[in-house]
Amino acid sequence: MTEEKNLEALSAEILETEEREAKRFSSSLYERLASQTDMTEEEQTALAAEVEAEVKVLENTSSQLKKAQKWAFDQADELRTRLKEGKTSDSRELLIRRAPANSVIDYEEEKTKNFAAGVNFYKIAIILISGSFAGVIIEMLWCFIRHGYFESRAGLVYGPFNLLYGVGATALTLLLYRYRNRSASISFFGGVIIGSAVEYLLSWAQETLFGSASWDYSAVPLNINGRICLLYSVFWGLLGVMWIKSIYPRVAKVILKIPNKAGKIITILFSVFIVFDGIMSLGAVWRWSKRIENKPAATAVDEFFDSRFPDSRMEKIFANMEFGK
Repeated sequence: MTEEKNLEALSAEILETEEREAKRFSSSLYERLASQTDMTEEEQTALAAEVEAEVKVLENTSSQLKKAQKWAFDQADELRTRLKEGKTSDSRELLIRRAPANSVIDYEEEKTKNFAAGVNFYKIAIILISGSFAGVIIEMLWCFIRHGYFESRAGLVYGPFNLLYGVGATALTLLLYRYRNRSASISFFGGVIIGSAVEYLLSWAQETLFGSASWDYSAVPLNINGRICLLYSVFWGLLGVMWIKSIYPRVAKVILKIPNKAGKIITILFSVFIVFDGIMSLGAVWRWSKRIENKPAATAVDEFFDSRFPDSRMEKIFANMEFGK
């Protein structure tokens, strides 16, 4: 409380200083500024230099006060959020256990010196891989609920992984991590911006590299080039809140239970596999696009991809992918 009183006292002093400076300007500057036409050239030059010096001080002061205002607002929001979320951290409501508060995760990671503390390589790699897997499973279940059948939603040739979801989860983590202990509204707007940007860039990259598209929102209102639309941007915002407030702390809690040495080894092995899977997938999709253009294999590498990943296999793996005509 003492520090809070000091901050409040300092802010009151700033307001008092503001009043004193306003009176000083009124008594020493305003009258001279109004009578510049009666001054000599030397007096006008001196006055201009004096005013410029005052303006520079005021601009610097304004900049510092804006930083102080932002800091105070951010700290108030974070303290309020930590208090609210800390009360219900990991508590049980009926059959559902609440996610641990991010502040609790931070404390446990620091206390145990966990191998994936913060947002280091190991944490990001685990999120990328697990997000790529979970996204495919969820979308396949959604397809079954809507249409009554399972259909591949994979984005890689080996295993049920789709880097769209992994990259989305990684981007949400990297860009929302600093706001993990802030109010949910910040996570929502951050999710809208981050998710929409990732979705747009991946759609553009796929179309540019392969002439294909895995989604098209052209028929959905308020879309941008068919790559993103307002509805799904709102979904990304909701996902941002769900991710940083519920899913991420649960994932981090599971990671805390993994022994440091084993966790590092497993993460590195899976990372190598995902890189290999990504390279093979790029080659397979590239050759698929060329076969559609009736371009025969020109190298041994082309022949390898043609034999291992024929059209029938690619159509089964990438059930939603469409190539432009």
